[in-house]
Amino acid sequence: MAYVTADAAVAPQNVADDFFLARQPILGRDQHLFAFELLFRTAGVNAADVTHGAAATAAVISHASQLGMAQVVGDQFAFVNVDEEVLMSDFIRFLPTDKVILEILETVVPTAAVIARVVELKALGFKFALDDVVADSEQVRLLIGLVDVVKIDLQGVAPADLVGLVASLKGTGHKLLAEKVETIEEYTQCMELGFDYFQGYYFARPVMLTGKKIAPSKLVILQLLQLLRNDAGSREIEICVKRDALISLNLLRLVNTPAAGARTRIDSLSQALMLMGRDQLQRWLQILLYATPGGAVEFNSPLLQMATTRGKLLELMTQHVRPNRRGCADTGFTVGIMSLMDALFSMSMRDILDTVAVADEVRAALLAREGDFGHMLRVVELLENPAEGAELHQHLGVLGMTVKQMRAIELAAFEWVSELAHELH
Repeated sequence: MAYVTADAAVAPQNVADDFFLARQPILGRDQHLFAFELLFRTAGVNAADVTHGAAATAAVISHASQLGMAQVVGDQFAFVNVDEEVLMSDFIRFLPTDKVILEILETVVPTAAVIARVVELKALGFKFALDDVVADSEQVRLLIGLVDVVKIDLQGVAPADLVGLVASLKGTGHKLLAEKVETIEEYTQCMELGFDYFQGYYFARPVMLTGKKIAPSKLVILQLLQLLRNDAGSREIEICVKRDALISLNLLRLVNTPAAGARTRIDSLSQALMLMGRDQLQRWLQILLYATPGGAVEFNSPLLQMATTRGKLLELMTQHVRPNRRGCADTGFTVGIMSLMDALFSMSMRDILDTVAVADEVRAALLAREGDFGHMLRVVELLENPAEGAELHQHLGVLGMTVKQMRAIELAAFEWVSELAHELH
């Protein structure tokens, strides 16, 4: 068996160029981000599902090391898949023990050598999870005492068997993670069963509520965005900001952070609006749409993280597809961050767009994934969900983008979101 040694440190270039980095959010019981699972997928025409093994993990480490793991996952942990070859390799030592949880794949046979290696890595500070547990097995029995988290695959366990499996594992004192949670109903069941962590996109699935209306504070933000799009006067914008105390307080708080560059404390809204400028005001208002009811911008909110990441990805993609056109890049950001508003407001996207006017190409992208922005949004959606098929290559081709260019954009977007989270912390 050929291992990748510490001297190699990263994946061979041809392997690394074939993979995208995908992040899947893992939430705690408080619905805040706990970790991201880092996954690797190929962008080939016949793109397979997530690729495991030493080459894929080496590619992951290569990607993550370009910015540092903290920039890729922020303040959260990173779950990284490991098979037997990876466990036995030297390059695994390049992963930071304080940021990474090694996820032992279900294909790993718990031989004496494997168990000894897990013990050795635990002594170095690594934490472990068991992946895709669907029943009691020899692997579970032999490794359960060495792992910190047990991941249960909801799609691999019959509903009638789930209660008993959870009860048997809860008795061991381990943290339980429900993976492939795709609906609010599945999430609710897992909460009731006592799961500690949840992985899946249930939080981003819109739950339509009949007669639902957008909250007044959110309507003010949408009205402000409309004023900015219509190039309204500064006085009109200031009056609109003053209608909502939480928006005013958040604006003053934001301009008084070190990142805003103010040399003295700013106490007036007119000063704050002048310092921020219209482009930054528009971006901040779009982010504020995802704030909690109390008005706080919490970057451990999975929906906000996902929306801002989408926004930055589409902005950077637009800069590649339509270079030297600043307005287009702002439009790309808008499409990305608005793409989850149906989940945010529990309303259909069509009803939301009937409330706020947007450009025709924004509407086409959000409703039908049409036009350049529609292709970009579809690329981002496919990157988020490695179980999807081979559409990714097709959309990148339409946009005239390569795998290598897209990977660089991903890393830059992750870094930007991480920095933004720290600025607003």
